[in-house]
Amino acid sequence: MTGTDPNDALRIAMWSGPRNISTAMMRSWGARGDCFVSDEPFYAHYLSVLDETKRKEHPIYNEVMRSQPTDWREVAEYLTGPVPNGKSVWYQKMMAHHLTADMEWDWILKLTNCFLIRDPSAMIASFVKVIDNPTPHDLGLPQQAKLFEWLRQESGQTPLVIDSRDVLMDPKSLLSLVCERTGVAFDDAMLSWEPGTREEDGVWAPHWYTSVYASTGFAPYKAPTEPIPDRLNSVLQECNELYDLLAAHKLS
Repeated sequence: MTGTDPNDALRIAMWSGPRNISTAMMRSWGARGDCFVSDEPFYAHYLSVLDETKRKEHPIYNEVMRSQPTDWREVAEYLTGPVPNGKSVWYQKMMAHHLTADMEWDWILKLTNCFLIRDPSAMIASFVKVIDNPTPHDLGLPQQAKLFEWLRQESGQTPLVIDSRDVLMDPKSLLSLVCERTGVAFDDAMLSWEPGTREEDGVWAPHWYTSVYASTGFAPYKAPTEPIPDRLNSVLQECNELYDLLAAHKLS
């Protein structure tokens, strides 16, 4: 399949933590006729550098590692190359915790980088349903904060920060602002989509995307009510501090 000239394409890298609205955002951008989407392209690489105990916390980790390249350089080259299927926009759903210590970051400057954040208490309450004892690094906030500051220094610009609560409160207004800030026209198609699976979904999707499979648009915002286990109080405190640093720059 032919690809769009790399110099003419808009590549939006949306850096998120797990159990955010990251998959719904991928559905939203994938509903555009001009957009190709990629689902967590560094997941296999991330798993490949974990120790065996941590790796086994992830459902079907062997299948995930077989489904994608494990060499981050190969993935980075792909993500900064021609946009597949002749599209003019490439939405890349990135998990910040997949940024491992061995990765170089210069290639990231070729992307339009955005940060998707969520109240850590809501993230943790959802995440522990799959993985019992997450660390802040499992939730991606330390990596988000580090990448955010690095991009500010290297580019001289402040990357776009989007709070999932704000998206759910008013999807059209927030997505219109995101489109405006990233230099692409807003499309009403981003507000709804057909339920079910997608070709672009990672092989891990059945274990993580159940609610998205049933969705046809962004769900109404609900304030977090589930308690956080006491054993994770220190994790919550650290994540809250990092969240506040990023939220100070959020789009509103």
